[in-house]
Amino acid sequence: MTTTAPCPLPTSPADPFDLDLLEDPLAFQADLRDAGPVVYLEKYGVYAMGRYEQVRAALTDWQSFQSAAGVGLSNFRFEKPWRPPSVLLEADPPFHDAPRAVLTKVLGPRALLRLRDEWIADADRLVAQVLDTGVEIDAVPALAQAFPLRVFPDAVGLREAGRENLLPYGNLTFNAFGPHNSLVQAGEPLVAGLSAWVNEQCRRENLSDNGFGAQIWAASDRGDITPTQAPLIVRSLLTAGVDTTVNGLAAVLYAFATHPEQWQRVREDPSLARTAFDEAVRWESPVQTFFRTATSDIRVGDVTIPDGEKILMFLGAANRDPRRWTRPDDFDLHRDPSGHVGFGMGIHQCVGQHVARLESEALLSALARRVTAIEPAGTPQRHLNNTLRSWESIPLRLIT
Repeated sequence: MTTTAPCPLPTSPADPFDLDLLEDPLAFQADLRDAGPVVYLEKYGVYAMGRYEQVRAALTDWQSFQSAAGVGLSNFRFEKPWRPPSVLLEADPPFHDAPRAVLTKVLGPRALLRLRDEWIADADRLVAQVLDTGVEIDAVPALAQAFPLRVFPDAVGLREAGRENLLPYGNLTFNAFGPHNSLVQAGEPLVAGLSAWVNEQCRRENLSDNGFGAQIWAASDRGDITPTQAPLIVRSLLTAGVDTTVNGLAAVLYAFATHPEQWQRVREDPSLARTAFDEAVRWESPVQTFFRTATSDIRVGDVTIPDGEKILMFLGAANRDPRRWTRPDDFDLHRDPSGHVGFGMGIHQCVGQHVARLESEALLSALARRVTAIEPAGTPQRHLNNTLRSWESIPLRLIT
């Protein structure tokens, strides 16, 4: 990192979307934090924040750091979105309020209480099936992907046919928040087909009568939201409700394989399963970055971010900021991970985070009842994405 005089703004020539940095971003993120509270990324002409204090403040100040101009590199003030913007993620009050209120109610405590026993039983069945195949598994397809894809589409009310499209569509969507690099280009042939499939699933007639999707359409019937908003809210569930949970589960399983003493703590006290998931979300940050746009000239420390400029917030860097966390690179269940920004913060905080926590609790509790140790069984492989911290493969040995 270098500082260009006389402006106090630190600058960096690094490309955070370079494939090598996506593979291993930790050294870059440490440099970003050390350079200052705001750093100018020359490659894209955007401002960046990597420290916890500034990232958290920007996430909670939607009036100054808007989402409506897009949470990716594209600036919707000047560029046309590749799909209709999300009425949750890419909207601000007042347009954001009604969809958020509906989805908060649909995914509220009563819904989770209704699903809890069913999901715990389903997790037990999955773990039993996995163990029947042998002690060595690839945890990504066998557990991290399998469990959310078993329970969440049913809860939404999706048909069985085509569910294999959910992860590719999410991968494409989260890649699109970054630059038009090789990852985006690789997905371009799939855009039309996957988008058409997802949009079709959001139609009322293609959803079951008793799932989250039906409840969203019922809110439209009551006038809480418009008929135009309803399918977009269902689409938000399908976009963000699977990939982030899959990567959170992969992160916590990898954490236990590399920190065996922490797995023993969960086995001794299963109530730590939820803490473990949040600590893994802090430690790995499945969602690494999101953009905001300045609504006016904004002063951050000694730096003024001009109106209309893009700000890239590094959630992963903030979640490992030593100014906020003691020994931040450690996965440690003695830590209270509450306050991490892995699910965002403020009015755009992930509305489905409690669903993800329930899925994790169910799966980890099922494993804790049967598995005495989780060990690495090979070299894990990353799946690169412009926004997500993902795994392609995590070979594990489950000792019973």
